[in-house]
Amino acid sequence: MPVYLDHAATTPMREEVLVAYLEHLRAVGNPSSVHRFGQDVRNVLEAARESLASSIGCNRSEVIFTSGGTESDNLAVKGLYWQRRVEDANRKIIVTAATEHHGVLDPIFWLEQHQGAEVALIPVDRNGVFDLGWLQQFVEQRGQEIALISLMWVNNETGVIANIEKITQIAGLAGIPVHSDAVAAFGHIPVNFAESGLAAMSVTAHKVGGPVGVGALVVGRQVKLVSLTHGGGQERGMRSGTMDAAGASAFALAAQISVSELPARQSKMAALSQQLISGVYGIAPDAVFSRGEALGLAETVHFAFDGCSSDSLIFLLDAAGVSVSAGSACTAGVNRPSHVLLAMGRTEAEANGVLRITLGHNTSESCVAAFLSAFPQAYAAAKKAGLASK
Repeated sequence: MPVYLDHAATTPMREEVLVAYLEHLRAVGNPSSVHRFGQDVRNVLEAARESLASSIGCNRSEVIFTSGGTESDNLAVKGLYWQRRVEDANRKIIVTAATEHHGVLDPIFWLEQHQGAEVALIPVDRNGVFDLGWLQQFVEQRGQEIALISLMWVNNETGVIANIEKITQIAGLAGIPVHSDAVAAFGHIPVNFAESGLAAMSVTAHKVGGPVGVGALVVGRQVKLVSLTHGGGQERGMRSGTMDAAGASAFALAAQISVSELPARQSKMAALSQQLISGVYGIAPDAVFSRGEALGLAETVHFAFDGCSSDSLIFLLDAAGVSVSAGSACTAGVNRPSHVLLAMGRTEAEANGVLRITLGHNTSESCVAAFLSAFPQAYAAAKKAGLASK
């Protein structure tokens, strides 16, 4: 039976979420219509907003529904930048990290190329940890020129966890809004928007057992941003378009279940992760655990294997019935080393020979055992192929 260990790419929809989703898909009515059909759907939408806000730790009015993490990231980065430029033309610097997801990096570099933004990259160490000493010094020196800071809560490839509260404290010294891509964090570690100090935060449904195509940008009540889309003025005027009530409801339910299960699931994930890590070291003693001793997400196990190709390892494991990845699904099939590993100071050879094994809500001991059973032959074959190509 095939084993799926690529939950960071997307995780299976929970059965109870699927049932509720299908039920709401049968409803007819535009949530902006005033008749009873429209208002019935509006009630579903607003109940979902209320529920999701409770799971995230924010006010219901701060939840802006979107199509997913990428749209949320674009709305936050571009919207905050444009708003800040309207308020103060001197603020044109965007601070981010080279280890960010392309959903953040690409709009930032687009703003640099087309809108005159200046990009400042916070250094990271070999474990992928942000240099907050550098950030504090940079804010002290050029804080009045910074439009926004965008740094992810949990890295989607290595699983390293950032100190978001410290980042927002530093930014607050110069009144700088901070956005965080929390797609890999929400539902996997405790996330509370109100306590974080963030101005905006991106989340998505399909990483917590909800449907693909639904997400949210959480925007603080006092925060203004320029919309990417203009039309009917829905979602506080930040995201025009007919709202997806069924998707929002499914997202809210998946989030509620994920958050409620979090304490028990964290314990389970820690045990499975340790079993996986120990097993890999037993088979490949020279493997390098990418985030080292840095604080990280238990569900994400990321290794570099000297002399192996990521593609070879993935294809060989897939042939054996075990599905894993090298990193973000958004860059899968792109023949280049991980930009995350390169930013962490790894060589191209090191960044070309990685595996990301990610666990999910339905991962069991038998799934880990299946990987450890298939891995020795795949590793030996990939190693042999790597040596032969030199």
